[in-house]
Amino acid sequence: MYEDFGGELSNGAGPSLFAGLTQFENRRRALIAFDLTSIPAGSTITSVTLTLTCTRSASLAEPVSLRPSLASWGEGPSIALGEGGMGTAALPGDATWRYRFYPDVLWGTEGGDLGPASATTPVAGEGAYTWSSPTMAADVQAWLANPAVNFGWAIVGNEDLPQTAKRFASRENDVLHQRPVLVVEYTPVPGPAVLGVAFSSLLSASRLRRRHLGAR
Repeated sequence: MYEDFGGELSNGAGPSLFAGLTQFENRRRALIAFDLTSIPAGSTITSVTLTLTCTRSASLAEPVSLRPSLASWGEGPSIALGEGGMGTAALPGDATWRYRFYPDVLWGTEGGDLGPASATTPVAGEGAYTWSSPTMAADVQAWLANPAVNFGWAIVGNEDLPQTAKRFASRENDVLHQRPVLVVEYTPVPGPAVLGVAFSSLLSASRLRRRHLGAR
């Protein structure tokens, strides 16, 4: 999401995500979500870790937070030219600073309808960074229980100082290992009691499972 006068810029299918404040003091926020359907319903989420790769940075370490989106949003076909930091004209279905779904559905609050930060990590130069917290695990648990409210997170950088914006690889990035990855550890629902005592040790040993999920 690119803050601009009309609030109509986007980069829905671009290879990069941006978060923070530009040198011209325009805010940048990114939206990211993951398909959780490969995790069995009723599972207990024990740990969640998101890995993002910073591909460009003009500042020292700055806090970058994940804030849950409280409303649905779109991902249209727009692709910003060049480095992508200036965005491009939004296309139908894109999320922008003003619109959840351009050009018809507005956010309740410009810049996204967002909850409090679920996790914060300092991001300095280029490289991979991780976010993990009990609150993130609670977010995923809630989304697993009710997929209709899985709107993912907004990536929000330091918006108090100019030229703190960071660029991250998106799921469309050409470098596969730089794309966002969500690792979810969970305990599946126990099997039927008829499995009997003979299988109890096997069940206990396999109780914790892990899923590596790519952004959707």
